[in-house]
Amino acid sequence: MISQFVEVIIHMDKYLQVIVNEYSTMTYILLFLIIFFETGIVIAPFLPGDSLLFVAGALAAIGLFNIGILFIVIFIAAVLGDTINYQIII
Repeated sequence: MISQFVEVIIHMDKYLQVIVNEYSTMTYILLFLIIFFETGIVIAPFLPGDSLLFVAGALAAIGLFNIGILFIVIFIAAVLGDTINYQIII
């Protein structure tokens, strides 16, 4: 059970289309959390943030994501994560 969860988290780029088809709008929250934790928490660099951004952009190109909402969600997650990381380090 835990190994399956870790597999999905580490290889989120492979499973993202399935997650979008299954959970639709809740996927924005998942993307927000992954990007936020990858940039904000120093001990979470194993999350697939960079590859996830490319896959989310490709899925937005085929119409599974709204590109405007996707941009806002990812932008806010990255800025808040960076701000939290900065405050933790200081």
